[in-house]
Amino acid sequence: MKITDLKCAVIADSPVIRITTDEGITGWSQIETPKPYVKPQVLDLRDWIVGQDPRDVERVMRRIRVRGGFKPFGSAVSAIEHALWDIAGKAAGVPAYRLLGGKVRDKVRTYRTLYQRELGVGHSPEDYVKWAEYGRALPEGFTMFKLPTSFHSSMVRDVPNFFYGDVQENAPFPYPHKGVITEDGMKFLVDCVTAAKETLGSSIGLAVDAGPGYMPLDALKFARAVEHLNLLWIEDTVTGDYSPYVNHDVYRDVTHATTTPIHCGEQIYLRQNYKHLIESHAVNVIGPDPCDVGGLAEIKWVAEHADLHGIAVAPHGTANGILGLAALVQVCATLPDNLIAFEYPARFDPFWYDITEGFDGVPVNGGLIEVSDRPGLGVNLIPKEARKYLTDGDSDFFD
Repeated sequence: MKITDLKCAVIADSPVIRITTDEGITGWSQIETPKPYVKPQVLDLRDWIVGQDPRDVERVMRRIRVRGGFKPFGSAVSAIEHALWDIAGKAAGVPAYRLLGGKVRDKVRTYRTLYQRELGVGHSPEDYVKWAEYGRALPEGFTMFKLPTSFHSSMVRDVPNFFYGDVQENAPFPYPHKGVITEDGMKFLVDCVTAAKETLGSSIGLAVDAGPGYMPLDALKFARAVEHLNLLWIEDTVTGDYSPYVNHDVYRDVTHATTTPIHCGEQIYLRQNYKHLIESHAVNVIGPDPCDVGGLAEIKWVAEHADLHGIAVAPHGTANGILGLAALVQVCATLPDNLIAFEYPARFDPFWYDITEGFDGVPVNGGLIEVSDRPGLGVNLIPKEARKYLTDGDSDFFD
């Protein structure tokens, strides 16, 4: 079997990858919604994989892995790897999890991130109560939630004098704010998180997305101030989303001085860049994203290495779409017992269920998703339906 073509189309701001073969088997994958600009990077890799046997996933990946980097530059490489596993599974007539070592669980737990725009509310303790109440009422029965706060939200702009720094507008990078949080800002932040957690109660877990942008001492102050809330974790304080580095030594200083679990890692590309973070016990929880870390085999390697060192894993996946959801389910079925849950990709339009087959509507029940036994990743685009959402520049995507 040989790869005959690699194509990429942007559907609702989400790049979708299609790899075709000379035996008529197609592999699908998806890159998270806010990255339509990644399409040229995907297409630049076409000549490096055409003519290769897609079932030799590692051999193909060795041809392109060097062309990726920390988020967002690992997305193209990672998504191609997903599509290769999709083809390999279909060729063998088995789900991808069988090729990744077999599943250790029949259902995987997923957690839901709640967003400000869902309710049209702001950032105040009263608003965080509304978010928590909204989450509890969701029909999927999620048992864990994550809330954006501080530098990972508009709180930094909405709350006067939240930190000692300049509030930037229209910055050329996603998370431009960094600085020392004021005493009033810290109190406000703790009040918001406390309100949300008390509303959720002890039967529902709460994680907090926080940065990047924290000074280490503020990260420690915050973590200690909420120790009594028994949070699942505090995510991305010192570094994080779109940070092109790790700073494991700084994280270690925070982690070892608090009982609140400290989490980071969604931006990191490749297993080698997790070594110091894991081996120095710099965090309690890592959150690699399968569409940024280098692929499904890569995230499994990282999770296994973390398990050897007593570190938990909670894979990222906030906007990886319905094909990304399928990939997350397959790989998380194979991860060791240090898996907490993966982030449910809630940020995609409902029409995706109409243009794909494999999920019969929203698959979450009681916060769990049953692992599919369909070949490959288990979800395919329906060309006839998906054509309706192609732009003019992608009109030949299914040809």
